[in-house]
Amino acid sequence: MRIVSSAAEMTALSKSAHRAGKSIGFVPTMGALHQGHLSLVRAARDQADVVVVSIFVNPAQFGPTEDFAKYPRSLKTDSAMLEAENSDHLFYPSVEEMYPKDADTWVTVEALSQKLDGQSRPGHFRGVTTVVAKLFNIVQPDFAFFGQKDAAQVAIVTKMTRDLNFDVQIVVCPIVREADGLAMSSRNAYLSAAQRRQATVLSRSLTRVQSLAKQGEHDAATLIAAARQVMAEEPSIKLDYFEIVSPTTLDPVSDISNGALVAVAAYVGTTRLIDNLLLPTSR
Repeated sequence: MRIVSSAAEMTALSKSAHRAGKSIGFVPTMGALHQGHLSLVRAARDQADVVVVSIFVNPAQFGPTEDFAKYPRSLKTDSAMLEAENSDHLFYPSVEEMYPKDADTWVTVEALSQKLDGQSRPGHFRGVTTVVAKLFNIVQPDFAFFGQKDAAQVAIVTKMTRDLNFDVQIVVCPIVREADGLAMSSRNAYLSAAQRRQATVLSRSLTRVQSLAKQGEHDAATLIAAARQVMAEEPSIKLDYFEIVSPTTLDPVSDISNGALVAVAAYVGTTRLIDNLLLPTSR
């Protein structure tokens, strides 16, 4: 596996691969890799000739009081994991490489960026879409792989890709969970043992909604109320939001018959965790 820190070198490698008739699968990450990330790498390996993974802790998507400084960074471990998955290139740029001092251009998906996590984290998605647009331009992938856990990000990146005519196919891969249901996340490392047990309430609340939906309950307000009852079983956890929305517009839906995204965010101690599930059309 080749580790590349220069954007120009990464683009040259991608152009060379395309000239050779090879397709490129790209997995953008912030590092601190776990099996959720590796599932994306494996999907890229299955679908593309060349696999590029980026590790960049993007300062533009962190708020001033968020965890940019302490976000886990583990290049040696991450590199070994990617080597084991037969990744071809690791793009590992510096902040200065991605954001030169004179850079002042931003990419914003206006309406979507204010919903779900965008409402709780102002400016977050502007940082996400800007860095993803830059990475797409640098890596020039044919396929880009994202995890369903970041459902709002998936909706926003998909719309940005379409709106700006990026020639890349967005591939969304399922959430990977621990044995007890907790969605895998790099931020799980922040949790104490007690908090780790408490955090499973997020997935339990989603499971409750899924169970009621299978029993024929279609009213979103009723399902949200049931989920909030489950969340209340862990009073130390602060709920940020529990919403049932359209997976593409992120607007609330009142009835789930046409399918819906059920999304939750909550603070476990000072750690903010997210989770979600997709409900299928039931008509």
